[in-house]
Amino acid sequence: MISMGKRVLVVDDEKLIVKGIRFSLEQDGMDVDCAYDGEEALELAKSNAYDMILLDVMLPKMTGFEVCQQIREFSNTPIVMLTAKGEDMDKILGLEYGADDYITKPFNILEVKARIKAIMRRTGKKNDDRDAEKIIENRDMRLDCDGRRVYIKNREVNLTAKEFEVLELLMKNPNKVYSRENLLNIIWGSDYPGDVRTVDVHIRRLREKIESTPSEPVYVHTKWGVGYYFA
Repeated sequence: MISMGKRVLVVDDEKLIVKGIRFSLEQDGMDVDCAYDGEEALELAKSNAYDMILLDVMLPKMTGFEVCQQIREFSNTPIVMLTAKGEDMDKILGLEYGADDYITKPFNILEVKARIKAIMRRTGKKNDDRDAEKIIENRDMRLDCDGRRVYIKNREVNLTAKEFEVLELLMKNPNKVYSRENLLNIIWGSDYPGDVRTVDVHIRRLREKIESTPSEPVYVHTKWGVGYYFA
C-alpha cells in the first residue's frame, strides 16, 4: 500500500466519476482534492503540492490538454490523463502536452489505482534513493538529479517526469543497452498495464527535445532489434 500522506488532485466534470475515484483513493490513505473544470484545476495545482494529478481531457472552461501544458510550465508533478477512446496516445504523452500516462474511459478503478501506485512507487523511490551522483555531465549536457533539470549548452530543456527518468537511467549507465521491456519495467514498474509503445513514444519525444537532429541522435541511440542506450 502507498504510504500515508500522498496527495492527489482529481479533475473531471463528471461528479460521479470524481466521487468514485476519491472514495477509492481515500480508502488507500491518500489525501484527495477535487476540481470540476480546467480553471479550478489550474488554481489548485498552483497553490498546492501534489504527488499526482488525474486529469480528464474534456473539461469546461479549459481543456485538460491546456491545463496539462500550463502545469508543465511550473511543475513536474506526474500527470495521468483520462481520455475517451480514440484520443491519440502520441499527442497525450507527447511534446505538446507532457502527460506521463493516460487511461481510457470507461476504466476500472483497480486499473487507475495500479497506474497511480506504479508511478508513485517509482517517483517515491527516486526521492528516497538519493544517489551520490547529484550532477551528471556528458559533453554539452548537464543533468541535475536533485533538481530534476536538464541543461544543454547551459539552456534548460523542459522534460516530463518520465522523460527525465528515462534520460537519467540511460546517462547513469552509458553504453548499456536497455530493451523496451526492460525500460518499461524499470521506469513504469512491473505492474504497469501499458505496453512497450509507451517507451518508444517517450524516447522519440525525448530526442525531439535534446537532439539537434532527432533522426541522427548523438545522445540517445537505438541498437536495432535490441533497445536503447546513451553514448
